[in-house]
Amino acid sequence: MRIITFAKRCFKEIVRDPLSFIFSLILPLFLLFIFQQFKIPNEVYKLNNFTPGIILFSFAFVTLFVATLVAKDRETSLLIRLGVSPMHPHEYIIGYMLAVMPMVIIQNILFFTLAIILGLTFSMEVIWTILVSLVISLLFIFLGILIGSITKVKSASGVSSVIVQVVCFTSGMYFSTDLVSNTFAKICSLLPFGRALNIIRNVLNMEVLNILDILVVLVYTVVVLVISIIVFKKKMISDNK
Repeated sequence: MRIITFAKRCFKEIVRDPLSFIFSLILPLFLLFIFQQFKIPNEVYKLNNFTPGIILFSFAFVTLFVATLVAKDRETSLLIRLGVSPMHPHEYIIGYMLAVMPMVIIQNILFFTLAIILGLTFSMEVIWTILVSLVISLLFIFLGILIGSITKVKSASGVSSVIVQVVCFTSGMYFSTDLVSNTFAKICSLLPFGRALNIIRNVLNMEVLNILDILVVLVYTVVVLVISIIVFKKKMISDNK
């Protein structure tokens, strides 16, 4: 019950800043629309491939949202006051996660609505893709919590914007990593963003999932979650001193 109460409070904080939320929706929607008008002769920009890329791109904004929210809570001493409550660090993290999930769901629904208007065929795979995307979004939510735990409000957005750029250039949403140098391609393969995009694309296109992609994304998600819990707990203790 206390987790739900905390999640409702966090959701209200997100709603109080509607402009940022609207921007995080409009920019990806604009990119999805405008790139389909160019008719670029490349597989990456086909609707069934670029829509998953836009979904992943939007998750980077989720990281920014969460990082700013956590950093703000720390700076306003909210977490210090809540430190006397019986809640544990993992309960706070679950609360933040539940608060952001409606935003993720709205993003997915709007992106696929526009994609269907632009010509994507609606099928059961669209539903499965949305569900899989919700799971993948956890990685970005936990990244946001981690960034917010170690930064201040002013720097949280700057650090989170790095995630946006890394997602753009290492996931393959704009260009195939096969077109770049072997060194950069190897770096991309070590990061989870390209593999996350592969999962979303494969589900939407009814292709066989790569087990390695799933394992890499899963490991990154669990590791970031564990680190975020540890750092969050330490910051709560240090902020109380």
